[in-house]
Amino acid sequence: MTTISANLQAVNQRIVAACAQAGRAPGLVNLLAVSKTWPESAVRAAAGAGQVAFGESYVQEALPKMAALAELSLQWHFIGPLQSNKTRPVAERFDWVHSIERLKIAERLSAQRPEHLPPLNVCVEVNVSGEASKSGCTPAEVPALCRAVAALPRLRLRGLMAIPEPMSDEKSALVKRHFAAVRALQEKLVAEGLPLDTLSMGMSHDLEAAIMEGATIVRVGTAIFGERNYST
Repeated sequence: MTTISANLQAVNQRIVAACAQAGRAPGLVNLLAVSKTWPESAVRAAAGAGQVAFGESYVQEALPKMAALAELSLQWHFIGPLQSNKTRPVAERFDWVHSIERLKIAERLSAQRPEHLPPLNVCVEVNVSGEASKSGCTPAEVPALCRAVAALPRLRLRGLMAIPEPMSDEKSALVKRHFAAVRALQEKLVAEGLPLDTLSMGMSHDLEAAIMEGATIVRVGTAIFGERNYST
């Protein structure tokens, strides 16, 4: 068994255990393998071990990787900040976008999504911990943005995405509160009539806490592929 295959198995076991602890069915939580900065070979190894959904943050890096792996029929999620001049290839090539934080970006994706493709699945990103360095809109801005995005053609608003500030073990309760706040925000939107079914939150270090608070997609990179080297 390759390292990536063994790591995937271990992460999936963590998801099953977390779901059991939360009283949730494991099938309600999907694993998104975050393959940004990793080569085609790493994605191919993960796909060979049964992984289907992969997350990328950089358009220039993702497109050649996607082309090289086209025969595998993988599902591609864009999870990074998206600039206006990069929306067309994302609209044309990706299945999901998790990082909608401005209506202008959603409008461009809507206009540029090809008619022959299914609607692009999108999530609105929430800056739940209020970090100035983080992308995402404030919780107060979320309802109006969600309603505007939901009205756009060629898009399907699925839910919310969040990346809370990493915390030490002593502050893990704060991470749980952040996840709970995102869940409560989604529940409020659903009660107001938006058919949301997705909470994209939780990563390698905190996926258990996210699953406990209702995550339906956990985005895991390091625990599958290893530590990234951003200096190359």
